[in-house]
Formats: sequence, structure tokens, C-alpha cells
Amino acid sequence: MEIIKSGSTIGIIGGGQLGKMSAESAKRLGYKTHIYCPKDGEPATLVSDKKTIAEYDDVEALKKFSDDVDVITFEFENIPAKSVKLLEETNIVRPNWKVLEISQNRFKEKNFIQDLGIKVAPFSKIENAYDLENAMNNSQASKSIIKTAEMGYDGKGQATLDKNSNFNEIWNNLDTKIAILEEFVPFDAEISVIVARKENSKTSSFPPAKNTHDHGILDISIAPSGLDNSIEEKAQSIAKKISDSLDLIGIIAVEFFVLGNELFVNEIAPRPHNSGHWTMDGCETSQFEQFIRAICGIEFKNTNMIAKKVTMKNLIGDDVNNIEALKKENSIVHLYGKKDVKKGRKMGHINYLEYN
Repeated sequence: MEIIKSGSTIGIIGGGQLGKMSAESAKRLGYKTHIYCPKDGEPATLVSDKKTIAEYDDVEALKKFSDDVDVITFEFENIPAKSVKLLEETNIVRPNWKVLEISQNRFKEKNFIQDLGIKVAPFSKIENAYDLENAMNNSQASKSIIKTAEMGYDGKGQATLDKNSNFNEIWNNLDTKIAILEEFVPFDAEISVIVARKENSKTSSFPPAKNTHDHGILDISIAPSGLDNSIEEKAQSIAKKISDSLDLIGIIAVEFFVLGNELFVNEIAPRPHNSGHWTMDGCETSQFEQFIRAICGIEFKNTNMIAKKVTMKNLIGDDVNNIEALKKENSIVHLYGKKDVKKGRKMGHINYLEYN
């Protein structure tokens, strides 16, 4: 694996807060960053050494961007896989475009995981309201979730339904050609595991975090999860198996539903993840630093917790205007630098650390 030396430039596709925090970690390790995104003023562009403002399918802009950087990565999945494939022809891309292609399509993702012998919720392909009604009538579950096959995130592009739902209305509201219907898992808890991996198959994982959501958006992550050690170890083992099977170079978050002693993989995300923000203050090394170390091929650092317990609270929408009320002893605020406060928009997060 080619080592990307300190002083080199890391190209990051995407201008959001994950790119911002990755760029800040890169700078602390002695790297420069070049952000590629369609809109100027996005969080990552505020801290990068260079920026390219262009659409994700602008071939000429992508080529110029590639010429200026030493390694390329991405901070979210909703970018064309073919653009990343194009970049791979002339530069090092970590993770590679095939990882992106699998993770950004829910059918490819579910089939990939299922083929590894890992449990997922039963799912069906939906192309119209008739498919939806038929699948619901044949389902053993009383409740299901329909999601767009691509481009959905933070509760967008999905809906919960039961056998009495208005299938035509739900389908029309999705405004998509293809969707996936997943049977609802009556889970006891939701957890996520974050694993960094290098080309030599060396991995480094963080303690699993227990997550709660509000309207499909992550609200709180708590580490350690408080679940039995056997569950945590099993989740970490599955996450490692997925990262190895993808031949991942970078970092991946694997989200699980926990039902008794069973684990069902909900989603994977091959980049830093919201549920790993607690590591910024709660571990010896954050997910963002480990991400940079993975894609540059340099040694991993310890991921041991430095607090007894860490609670990460997302600042969503107007929450950002109530920071003082949300602060507690040993709380650390992280703001993303977004100009406009919008309902459902992640504006920052707070980490609460407990030492006793």
C-alpha cells in the first residue's frame, strides 16, 4: 500500500460537516486538504487549503481536482459512483468506487450483506403502488418501512406503513421509480460499530454506541452501549467481516438492530458517521483521525475511551439556539458553521463526558 506522506494533499469529495472534521484532523496530522463540492460556503470549504466548486459529474473539474491531490476520498454516499470510478483511473481513491456503488444502493447493500451470511430485515423490491400493496399483504410483519433505493438519508425518502395504509398516497409521496420495503424489526436497541481498515487487512474498531433517533434523524449516541459484552463483540466481528469483504481502505460504520441475542444489519456507511462523533472527545483517537490514518496508510492509534461514559447529542435545527440551556458539566460543543438554521438540519453536536 502506498503511504501518503505528511505534507501531501488529500482530496475530499463533499463539503459537509464530516468533510470539515476530517479536514481538521488531516491538518493536525500535517496534511493539506482540497474540498470538491457544488456549493461554496459549505462547512468543509471553510477549513480547507483549496476548494473546487463544481457539480459532481463535471468531468473537466474532476480531472483538474485529481491533478491537484495525492489521494482522494469522500465524506458521504450521494455522489455518482461513475465520477469516483473516473477519478480512480488517474489517482488513488480510498475507499474505491465499488464500495461506494454498493453502499449507495440499498438493494446492492442488502444483497451484499445477506450473501455474507449476515442477517438483515426481510426486504422486497417495489416499483409501483401495486407492488407495495402486494408485498404488505404477503408480509408476516404488521409494520414495514419503505425507502427510496438511493439518495435517502436522515429520515428523508422513507415512510412507515402497515396493512391499512394508503399505498397509492405513500408511493406517490416517495416520488421514485424504485424503492425497497423492509419489514420492521421489533428491536430492543440500535447500535453502531465504526471500524477503520488499511490495505494490509489491519483494522481498528471503536466501542459500539447505542443510538436513539427522532423522526429518522440520529438524536443521541451513548458509549459504551451498556449491552452485554457478547453482543458488542459479535457486532464488532460482523463489522470487521464486512470491511474485509469490501476490501475497504478507510472507515465504515455498521448500524445494527439488536433483538435479544440476534443482530440485524440495518445500513452501512463507508465514511465517518454521526454516531461516531462521541469519539472526538471520548477516545484517545477520534474516528476522523483514524479515517485519515487509514486512507494515508499510516499507523493507527489507540481507540480506548478516556471517559467512563460519553453521550453525544445532536443539535438539530433550533437546538443550536439553545446551546446554553443544553450545556452541562464536562460538555463540549462542536458547531459545523452552517449559515442557515433549518428544521431537521444538523447544526452541530454536544459531547457530555462522565468520568465517575
